[in-house]
Amino acid sequence: MKIGIANDVAMAAEALRRAVASTSEHQVLWIARTGLEAVRMCFDNRPDLILMDLNMPELDGVEATRQIMERTPCAILVVTGKPEDSVGAVFRAMGAGALDVTATPVLRGGGGDAALLAKIKTIGKLIRAGSPGDNGRAPALASAAPGGPVGHLLAIGASTGGPVAVAAILAEWQPPPSTAVVVVQHIDAHFAQQFASWLGDQLAVETRVIAEGDMLAPGTVQVARTNDHLVMEPSGRLHYVAEPRDYPYRPSVDVFFRCVARQWSGPATGVLLTGMGRDGAAGLLEMRQAGKATIAQDEATSAVYGMPRAAAELGAAELILPLDAIAMTLRGKIAAKL
Repeated sequence: MKIGIANDVAMAAEALRRAVASTSEHQVLWIARTGLEAVRMCFDNRPDLILMDLNMPELDGVEATRQIMERTPCAILVVTGKPEDSVGAVFRAMGAGALDVTATPVLRGGGGDAALLAKIKTIGKLIRAGSPGDNGRAPALASAAPGGPVGHLLAIGASTGGPVAVAAILAEWQPPPSTAVVVVQHIDAHFAQQFASWLGDQLAVETRVIAEGDMLAPGTVQVARTNDHLVMEPSGRLHYVAEPRDYPYRPSVDVFFRCVARQWSGPATGVLLTGMGRDGAAGLLEMRQAGKATIAQDEATSAVYGMPRAAAELGAAELILPLDAIAMTLRGKIAAKL
């Protein structure tokens, strides 16, 4: 891949350059020292991927990401010194269109190169394929059974731009006490707890990450927290599984949506939000075919209209709505099911 680097710290930029140059699969196209320079360079010579720092002069990484995604969209990976110290800025950048986040590797000592290159490899798969290699597989679980004390299950899948979109929906609409909300957001497992904490700060309902073996929790927003896939037993018990291993999307929205379609006998709604690629579209179609309600975000309000577009092309979504209309629609749909 052709990669642009946006970082005003010379040692950090050099560490990134050396990490990229350490493999013959990638090349550094340019290095920008300010956010504004990154926007200009991307316009003049658009790379496949930009490694974007958050704190830069002229334009910070959040605003640079927003302008790039508006003018010359391309894949953006936030690479910053201590992501855990900049949670708000990280999720604003992801809301503007950044795909993921990782820490800047260290120039002296070589720490962090492997993590960065793994992220780049995954993003490369998404760029080339745009599909998780869907073969219809889903983890084998027991036959369907009653849904237990949960009156309604709301399953939300999102990727690029997802954190801000999820927060916008749930801040405008408080789920009823008998509704369980499960969020599958493409994000690094090391940052999942921060995502759940950040999301909880925006909402009036309890928000927590899902531990292995947790049950669906009515009146709670539960967030997938590992790079393995989230699956569900008919009883509502949640687990993490490694298979399918060949999906570039981890955790996969498709895998969880399929579990809802095949394992959950109670009322459920699937919502597929902004994101790069096609993850979630096939699973949303299975949910619709199983009689569940399905919604996809529209193009105008999506940071990246990939996953919702794929759902629309498959006829997976009953409704295709702007972000600000999804909460109102959920309010009416879920109230009618309870």
